Amino acid sequence: MKIHLVDGTYELFRAHFGAPPKKSASGQEVGATVGLLRSLLMLLQTEGVTHVAVAFDHVIESFRNKMYAGYKSSAGVDPVILNQFEIAEKTVAALGVPVWSMGKFEADDAIATAAAKFKKVKSVEQIVICSVDKDLTQMVDDDRIICWDRRREITLNEKGVIEKFGVLPESIPDFLALVGDSADGYPGIQGWGEKSTSTVLAKYKHIEAIPKDPNKIPLGLGRATTLIENLQSNYKDALLFRELSTLRTDVPLKENLADLKWQGAHPRLRKVCKELRSESIIDRVTRWR
Repeated sequence: MKIHLVDGTYELFRAHFGAPPKKSASGQEVGATVGLLRSLLMLLQTEGVTHVAVAFDHVIESFRNKMYAGYKSSAGVDPVILNQFEIAEKTVAALGVPVWSMGKFEADDAIATAAAKFKKVKSVEQIVICSVDKDLTQMVDDDRIICWDRRREITLNEKGVIEKFGVLPESIPDFLALVGDSADGYPGIQGWGEKSTSTVLAKYKHIEAIPKDPNKIPLGLGRATTLIENLQSNYKDALLFRELSTLRTDVPLKENLADLKWQGAHPRLRKVCKELRSESIIDRVTRWR
């Protein structure tokens, strides 16, 4: 069997910018929620999709905001989408899919925890992480755990991660720490571009293993000297950024494998769709509890 772990935050944002606006019966904007519901129904009706869970950043802020002041937050996020997280979670739950609503942790942490947990189960042939988040590529494991960009129909196995970033999945946190991640709000280390970073980490894998002697860096001496000087001057920041980009695999998830099997939508989905003023979606639901 395969397990599909869906980044609900990404899917909600994607629907917000891709689906037409829509008002609920109570007057709330719910276009993104309706778009998310349609998208999940398509996934659930795809051949081979049997076990699914969706993770949300119920609160954009997490424990990482206490570690680094510049880390991503809800500041500047359109209230129209922020106000839909709660109803989106209720809608997905009514669809009969387990929802991981994150407060202290992030949705990525929940997905990483589930991937680490369920890959140990022999009956699980493959875990498909439905997200385009670069952080999640660190969880890729050969062909057993892959990332899937549903919009562009692109999958990344371990070979794909190496082709895209130039490093192994285990080096992704180090890569992001040095290069920076504007989506998460940390700048990286000055001078460390993607090409030079991948060249160095392809050989040394992790920040601690990078030698201080520029002669041992597989780049031109002048370039290598500058990079090593910048790294040494900002070494603590580099380690902090790596900690920010390293996903946690200890999120307390109560669901077991059986809980992830989709048994059909709950009857309350009819009421939810009525509130969303999207009752026609009900006709597309092929399985009910």
